[in-house]
Parts: sequence; C-alpha cells; structure tokens
Amino acid sequence: MNIAHVLDGHAADSVALISRNRTTTYGELRDQINHLRGGLASIGVGRGDRVALLCGNGRHFVITYFATVGLGAVAVPLNPLSPAPELETEIAAVGAKVVVIEKLSAGTWANVDRSQVPTVATVISSEHGSGPEGTQSVDELLTADPVPIAEVASDDDAALIFTSGTAGLPRAARLTHGNNHANIEQSKATDVLQPSDLIYGVLPLFHIFGLNIVMTTGLAVGATVMLVQRFDPHTAAESISGRQVTVVPGAPAMWTAFTHFDELPADTFTSVRVALSGASKLPVATFHAMRDRFGVEVAEGYGLTETSATVTTSLGAPIRPGSVGRAFDGVEIRLINTDGHDVLVGDIGEIWVRGDNVFPGYYGDDPATAVVLSPDGWLQTGDMAVADDDGFLYLVDRAKDLVIVSGFNVYPAEVEGVLTMHPDVHEAGVVGVPHPHTGEAVKAFVVVRHDADVDEETLIEFCLGHVARYKCPSKVMFVDELPRNTTGKLVRRRLDDALSVS
Repeated sequence: MNIAHVLDGHAADSVALISRNRTTTYGELRDQINHLRGGLASIGVGRGDRVALLCGNGRHFVITYFATVGLGAVAVPLNPLSPAPELETEIAAVGAKVVVIEKLSAGTWANVDRSQVPTVATVISSEHGSGPEGTQSVDELLTADPVPIAEVASDDDAALIFTSGTAGLPRAARLTHGNNHANIEQSKATDVLQPSDLIYGVLPLFHIFGLNIVMTTGLAVGATVMLVQRFDPHTAAESISGRQVTVVPGAPAMWTAFTHFDELPADTFTSVRVALSGASKLPVATFHAMRDRFGVEVAEGYGLTETSATVTTSLGAPIRPGSVGRAFDGVEIRLINTDGHDVLVGDIGEIWVRGDNVFPGYYGDDPATAVVLSPDGWLQTGDMAVADDDGFLYLVDRAKDLVIVSGFNVYPAEVEGVLTMHPDVHEAGVVGVPHPHTGEAVKAFVVVRHDADVDEETLIEFCLGHVARYKCPSKVMFVDELPRNTTGKLVRRRLDDALSVS
C-alpha cells in the first residue's frame, strides 16, 4: 500500500487543482508527481528519509507531498511563515534530509542557522534561482525519469505533523500510511464529497484539517481542490460565489468573519452544498447567523492531529447546533471520569478514542507517547465532552491548557518559554481568552525583573521573532507575581486574579 495511490484511477482530463488561476488535471498532476518522485530519488531521497515542506497552499506543496510519500519517505509539512528559530527546532527534531522552500518562505530560510540543522543535505526551491547557493529547483527535478510508487507497510510513517494538542510542547505526531488510509475511507464512507465537487482550500496544508480532509480526501474522491494562500472574507466570498464552490471547510473564525461582514449579499453561498467547521468549537451564535442570513447550515466535526484528522462528524444526520456529531464508523469513543470509569449519559468525561486512524505515537518521544496512548490503543485526548442518548458529542472544555487560535494549537508553556528568554522578564503565565474573530487569543501575564524597562509592544515584537504570529500574545499584562499552588505550580485559571496585586 501507499497513500500516494489515492490519485490513481481518476479521469486524466478532470481538473484536480486550481491554484493561482492555473488548473492542473489529474493526468498532469500524476505526471508531475511521477517525475518529481524520480527527481527526489536522484538526489538520494529514499524510504524513511524526512522531507520538510515549507510551502503554502499551492501546486508545489501537493506534488512534493505525494512525490515524497510515494517514495516511502516521510513528509514533514511546516508553517512556511514560522520564524527561523522555530523552524530550526522542528527540522532538527525530525532530522530532515531535504527542505523544500517557496518564495513565501525563502526570506525566513535565509535566516536559518544551518549549523542548527546539520541533517539537511539538500534545499529545493519552487522558484528557479531562488534560495542560497547550491539550491536545486523543482523544475530541474521534474526533468528526471519517473520512478514507480514504492509499496510500503501500513505501519510505515507517511507524515510527521507537529502538534501540541495532547502532550505539551510541540511534538511531531507520526501518521502512518494505514492511519491516513483509514481516515480517508472513514470520510469517504459518508458519501458527502463527490467527484463533481469544487472544494475551497484555504485551510493551511501544514495543518491536519487542510492536509487530510481538504487535500488528500478531496483528491481521493476525484474532486477539484481550489487552493488559496490567505483568507479574507471579501475575497473568499467572491471566489466562492464566482466559481460556484460546492464544499467549504473552515475553522470557526472563518465562519464568524463571514457573519461579521455586513456587505456580503444573502446569496453569497447559494452554490455551497457542504459547509464544514472544525479545529475548535463553533459558536452556536455563528451557526444560527450563517443559517439565518445565508441559508447555510455549518456542520461541525471533531478531531486531532493524533487521529489523522477526524473522529466525529455532523454530516449524514440532522445537524444539532453545538454538537460535533457522532463517531465515524470504525472509530470508538469513550468518555472517562477522573476515576478512570465510563461516565453516564449526560455526564462530562474526557474523550478517549480508538481506531485505525489513531497514530502510533510521537516521533522519537516514547515518554510523551505513553502519557496519551494506552497499551490497548486508547488515545486520551485531554478534551472534555458530554454525549446525548443518540451518541452526539458536545464539547465542554479542555482538560489541559491548550489555546486554539483560528484553529491552530498554542500551548502556553511554549509561549511562556519564549517570553522568559527576554532579559527583562522574570516569569510569565499564558492563557487563552475569547476573541470575536479568532475564537481565542493569547494573553500573557508577565513579572519583570527589578528596574526593568520594557513595555507590551516590545515583548510582542520579541515573540514574533521566535514563534509564529498566531502564537504571539495579543495582550500583555504586567503583574507583581503569578498565582501558584503549594507545590509552586502555576495556576493558570487564577491568572486574572494576579491583576489585583499589580
């Protein structure tokens, strides 16, 4: 098996991708991937090698991803807009042999300290002549003779996706060919996506939602995926209406943005047959606003990187506002209380998941894997929920302190670590706070060193140099001390109380 086979069998003249107003048919896409697979093999990429992708939503991401996994190598999609220190950490953590950059990420890559990523042997650029000396271009590699898809075992890794969803600081979740195949088949079994669909692909492809639900599942059914680099409600609405898009997946922040954009006509989404929301809870008010104003019912789902994307879906049944739906066929769910027992219907419990889509663990981190994955295969998600008599799940809260900004996971410890790197910061605490556009935003509470002279803007700018923008605090509060328990552990739920001592 190999997940690259999802592209097989579709009509050669059917359109697979629309990217930057350029169409690529399935025949053209398969041909480009076949040649690039040969090009990667010619520079020594083989089974198990890690290839980091610093690419935005576009054709180059798609062909590089499938060429990589088709060799039995492992794709590592990274945020192309991450600052150099973050990229250095992630690339070093997985020991990437090859890095693929685009114009979008070329500037950041130029700031990467190559001594921090010693395993990188080759840099490939989508733009000829772009990148440091010695960089090869995708076009050059596309001239290589094609090589066949390598057959692999179901438990061979296909991708490493960085996440902090269930185990603290960012770690690379291993997603196998079997994991990906299982989730694609679970999604296809709902019969929601059709070959005639045009899917709006603005969700970043380095995010599991964009990677496996939008791109891989969309291409697996033979649909057309329209890849979009950035979201703004006006341009998105024009594209959806003008091109008659039929499927729109997005994070709650996207749907909320549409409802807050007063200029959108009521018929903006008349072509949309399926509207999907995931990555965090969709506000019930947003559901009603989309339905009442545009006639669109947004179906919620629930999943994690560690489950290869999805666990539950609202599709295939009448949508219940506030619910993320029921489990896919082949996926088991339990709600567990603090004593380790299944809760009664209507009681709150932690979501545990088991199925072929559940990952085997974090790359090179057995202790972190053991924290979240039981010996008999149950993933302990850290998310709290209630189930009704019909098996519909309602998310309540997170057992951990994860913050979700526009669908992206932000773990407070990572941001706190960056803040305390500043010479004027003694300690820091970070929480998520509600935000009308992004769902949540990062708020930091900082204790500065004696006689320090630092302001909010300076600390935010400092963070921008070390982590992605969505992880940076939007608000910094200066306090005299942080709340801690008797063992000295930071009590984040009491951080707002710290303001009273400032």
